[in-house]
Amino acid sequence: MAKQNWAAALDRIGLVMQIVIGLILGVLVGWLSRDTGMGGAVGELGQILGGLFVGALKAVAPILIFVLVTAAISQSRSGTATNMRPILLLYLFGTFAAALVAVSASFAFPSTLTLSGVEAATREAPGGIGEVMRNLLMKLVSNPIQALADANYIGILAWALVLGAALRQAGERTRELIADLAAAVSTVVRWVIRFAPLGIFGLVLTTIIVEGFSGIGRYVHLLAVLLGAMLFVALVVNPLIVFAQTRSNPYPLVFTCLRESGMTAFFTRSSAANIPVNMALAKKLGLNEDTYSVSIPLGATINMAGAAITITVLTLAAVHTLGIEVDFWTAVLLSVVASLGACGASGVAGGSLLLIPMACSLFNIENDIAMQVVAVGFIIGVVQDSAETALNSSTDVLFTAAVDQARRR
Repeated sequence: MAKQNWAAALDRIGLVMQIVIGLILGVLVGWLSRDTGMGGAVGELGQILGGLFVGALKAVAPILIFVLVTAAISQSRSGTATNMRPILLLYLFGTFAAALVAVSASFAFPSTLTLSGVEAATREAPGGIGEVMRNLLMKLVSNPIQALADANYIGILAWALVLGAALRQAGERTRELIADLAAAVSTVVRWVIRFAPLGIFGLVLTTIIVEGFSGIGRYVHLLAVLLGAMLFVALVVNPLIVFAQTRSNPYPLVFTCLRESGMTAFFTRSSAANIPVNMALAKKLGLNEDTYSVSIPLGATINMAGAAITITVLTLAAVHTLGIEVDFWTAVLLSVVASLGACGASGVAGGSLLLIPMACSLFNIENDIAMQVVAVGFIIGVVQDSAETALNSSTDVLFTAAVDQARRR
């Protein structure tokens, strides 16, 4: 009974507040440990908690990507894209444009992180787009079992796409089994993320003991770049896209979507949970029900501008930390990979973070390094994930309304 009461109390607090508490406690305990000379013993505890969390993420991420992408492709139906083509194109273009904005912001305001194993990782960095493309092609044809074992995310993605396309011809019961498997893996991810407060406590504690508050300053800078890129997309890029469709002032519609959809999504931190809110807003705006009844759920799955920004910015933070030179075409390729990866982001809070290793693999960044970046993402995820979801979800209604208004002109 006491155990059930304890679990119920944690549920009432909520995961976001638990992460905030873990973050604050990590700062306080780390600060007190440095001042009292107990940093060694306490630091070991922080390393264990942080290491367990990062290790669990590292274990679940490859199978998550493989199963989710396979299920998404296998469940798709011919004819749906034809009816939704203009909205689908806006979803994909908006996500890619967001990735380009994130690349620009990352080069204008480069972020660096505190990562272990940096010296060894820099020796494997690719020299330019030619080597990146060669590595990419070799990873595409990797043995699927070996790709999963080695966390070769490019190979995992390629095999998931091929297998998912083949399974589109499978029977209904087979595709239901794949969908159930995807749901089960997502549940496992939720279980892992439940331990995020303890993991973040350990990671922040270790950072404070080793580096002091200068390490926290890097997180603030990284978060500022992420939020700045998201605001630019929401207030500049998306209005331009809407104007290109409607040829009228886009800002009344933009602000309506941000206010009535984005604010709710900010606090729920789930595009799927915000679908009823978006449906109600689409009805209030007088949109075609046959259109928005399909486009809103579809957008919750593939319209992921915020996720593309997160994947790109955090990947380039790792790149800058390792001192890897990135040319223009490699940056464009990263934007494409981030956009495609964002479309397959898991529906759980923080799901986009688990796709960062796939983008990092373009630069031969080892999985151990990439998973440290994922852990950093969870540290700043209290704000980052909320802003990301607000941008993703509000844009679903925005682009649906833009296409609907354009057709009525």
